Amino acid sequence: MLRRPLRFLCLSLALLLAAPALAQSPAAEYRAYEDALARGARHAELWQIGWTGVYAGSLALNAWQASEASDRDDRYDARVGVVKSALALTGMLTDRQPHPAAYRQLQEGKDDIERARRLIEAVAAEERRRRSWEARLGSLAVNAVAGLVIGVGDGRERDGAINFATGMLVSELQLQSQPHQATAAINRFQPVEVSFGDIRLEGEYAWLVGPNQLGVALRY
Repeated sequence: MLRRPLRFLCLSLALLLAAPALAQSPAAEYRAYEDALARGARHAELWQIGWTGVYAGSLALNAWQASEASDRDDRYDARVGVVKSALALTGMLTDRQPHPAAYRQLQEGKDDIERARRLIEAVAAEERRRRSWEARLGSLAVNAVAGLVIGVGDGRERDGAINFATGMLVSELQLQSQPHQATAAINRFQPVEVSFGDIRLEGEYAWLVGPNQLGVALRY
């Protein structure tokens, strides 16, 4: 009955004793954050170019169909699409991803680990905000109005529902394809607190799991 708890206790003690040898140095931590921001900046630039091109192309196509389409319903839907594409394109041009600016700031304070920590935490917080439910409210409002304009204003409920669903799908793809390298980097470490009587130690830990090893990296 006691074998499993004792085995777990022995494993825990072994990990705790081995942990200081696996502690991550500030230089290694800095390189990890620098790499995360560099990859995030490259991803952000590709994301920006790609989605700007998508909405610019959609705007041009809708503008042409709004006057040249042979079907009356297609012309109506295209006019709604012009407004939606213009709003989306404006958002792409005015709301930039934080990674390129953060990476440039990091390069200005080379090897400054505290600066790197502040930047990676700020960018990770922005990544989470851009994936939150609040970030979806704008696209929800635009697509809902567009669907109602077609479904209620023009009396085509099915087409209005399809327009709403398609718009929300595209918005979700745009949101999910955003960079998230900072969140991935900062989530490697979790807070930990150890107490020995009146002595309290605070820091962060991350599991190191490999094919032939199990360990803990500490940051304190």
